Amino acid sequence: MKNILFGAFAITLLGCGAQQPQTIEEVDPMNYANSITSKELKEHLYIFASDDFEGRETGEPGQKKAAEYLKAAYKALNIISPLGGDDYYQEVSSSLFRGDVKDSENVLAYIPGSEKPNEILVISSHYDHIGIDDKGNIFNGADDDGSGTVAVLEIAEAFAKARKDGFTPKRSILFLNVTGEEKGLIGSKYYTDNPVFALSQTVADLNIDMIGRTDEAHKKNDNYVYLIGSDKLSTELHELSEAVNAKYTKLDLDYTYNDENDPNRFYYRSDHYNFAKNNIPIIFYFNGVHADYHKMTDTPDKIRYDLLEKRARLVFLTAWEIANREERPFVDKGKSTSSN
Repeated sequence: MKNILFGAFAITLLGCGAQQPQTIEEVDPMNYANSITSKELKEHLYIFASDDFEGRETGEPGQKKAAEYLKAAYKALNIISPLGGDDYYQEVSSSLFRGDVKDSENVLAYIPGSEKPNEILVISSHYDHIGIDDKGNIFNGADDDGSGTVAVLEIAEAFAKARKDGFTPKRSILFLNVTGEEKGLIGSKYYTDNPVFALSQTVADLNIDMIGRTDEAHKKNDNYVYLIGSDKLSTELHELSEAVNAKYTKLDLDYTYNDENDPNRFYYRSDHYNFAKNNIPIIFYFNGVHADYHKMTDTPDKIRYDLLEKRARLVFLTAWEIANREERPFVDKGKSTSSN
């Protein structure tokens, strides 16, 4: 009897020694970043960039199927829609597109913040691609932007796990999968013209567009990601981003395309720009172009899932810091100018 009681007492003491975090400030975010795995990213992407989705061209059946996949994934994570009920779609009228394009939809899901629910952090990607050509060739868009889209799903899952453990982010997080990027950033423009949450209360946009491959410039060092726009509007956001990477992921942050004189002008070519031109600080995560860009050879077997995992974790950890710090990133630089 004495031995049994002593054993129980010892177990109690051991339990007391393994102190669990009580507040979100005490949480090690890597506990949740580690839930973003190459295995799950690969599982998602082999479905999302499969022939079944027919290249996800805006308004076409494959894009509709992709939207349903995203909706089902958010529902499985118990992440609600900000639109109410079972409606995760923000309809985008065909009248906004050039040519013969059918109605389309952005897919929205969000986690309400615990302390600052009226302040919104957006994590975005575009889920459309360029469809099927007149010869029946399918352009699966595994990197562009299947990689960014599945990264958003995994980041959403990491935040959902934290919430389940009692660590809901202080600010609300909007997971925004936009349509029509390939048609001219139409889906993101529609969102910023018709925001579900006031743009004045939108603290930042972390936009992911192609993070599953490497480019020619990094043949000898693939532990990198291009960052674009982090310092355009907020010095604080840029410094936060640098600090998070230095502490956790230790990627080489390449700012080559952040140069205002860069002829590629990538800053103006993905969905973050519609937030930036509304004076909302942004970071654009990008792996650079490669030989399969906008070709039928952009397939999931060519994705570097180890790099996709690491880059997605960087976005999550940056989002965690933004969502839980006391103050929103301060805008201390001039308003973004149009590329036109």
